[in-house]
Amino acid sequence: MGDVLFPVRNNFFLGGYNTVINEGSDIENLSDMEGVERDIFVYRSYIALGSFDLVISEISNSAATGLLAVKLLAQYLSGKKSKDDALSTLAEWMADSACNRNPTVLLIAGTIYAHEGNYVEALKACHVGLNLELMALCVQIYLKMDRADKAEQQLKAMTKDDDDATVTQLATAWVGVALELGEKYNWTPALYNGRAVCHMKTGDYEEAERDLLEAFGRDAKDPDTLANLITAGLHLGKNTARYVTQLKMLAPNHTVVKRLEAGDELFERAAASMA
Repeated sequence: MGDVLFPVRNNFFLGGYNTVINEGSDIENLSDMEGVERDIFVYRSYIALGSFDLVISEISNSAATGLLAVKLLAQYLSGKKSKDDALSTLAEWMADSACNRNPTVLLIAGTIYAHEGNYVEALKACHVGLNLELMALCVQIYLKMDRADKAEQQLKAMTKDDDDATVTQLATAWVGVALELGEKYNWTPALYNGRAVCHMKTGDYEEAERDLLEAFGRDAKDPDTLANLITAGLHLGKNTARYVTQLKMLAPNHTVVKRLEAGDELFERAAASMA
């Protein structure tokens, strides 16, 4: 029997969060371990879509360790647990031999530490490289530290392990943008947008927004920059009205504009039917 969770894992890495949620529940005859892994990706998808409360409410305090780590991430990102409390919980887990070998615990620890700008602790969490996703997180951290050379070394290790894996291909794109294009050419809005899209594919909308704001600073009238700022802003729960207005003026036929207009029309119809 093949890897039944491959589609779930692959869709998550590609940013297909709704697909993970919708199709993950249809997979049957999973072992207990496979069931936990499936649930981890489903709840991480909900987090990527901003549904923090659902994750917090559905994962019980008696759940598997990996799921508790995902719950902690939702609590941290939503502010339902203070930064100090979240970091204290991570410190306890990282000191516990029963927890600090769990790939999901290490991944969440690395993610939260990186979010806090504590790259040393983030690298400690993920450098063990128990799986390709942890290795990919190392690549992201090195790139945030402007150490493209270290990121390239980590990428080589990933390639040696599985060069065809989707997460390896994504990491190749991140390093390619940072190492090859960024050094060969001046950073342009197109390059910033390319890296921002890579960040969004992994659910890192804050890093994506930083790159997009750099692009916006270089060209405030670039439609792709505006469209991506709208996408990132919506995932971060920010007001994107300014960018929507600009995009409608500059590119009224842009795909994002059409989608927003279609959504507004559906809402108006629903509201009218209830009046």
